[in-house]
Amino acid sequence: MRNRIKYLRRSEGYDLTQEQFAKILGISRVHLGYIERGEVIPSGMIMLKIADFFDRDPRDIFFYS
Repeated sequence: MRNRIKYLRRSEGYDLTQEQFAKILGISRVHLGYIERGEVIPSGMIMLKIADFFDRDPRDIFFYS
């Protein structure tokens, strides 16, 4: 599953590191890296936390290519 997490966390006034954003989500930096690279599909709860943080619909962040 592809996503726009890295783009979003580095832009739009957020400028967050993986470590900072992972802490906000309550997951490890390593796990966030796997999610950003599309190596794992995040749980529904994590998807919603990410979408809520960026105030976006999850479908605007996560997609299949």
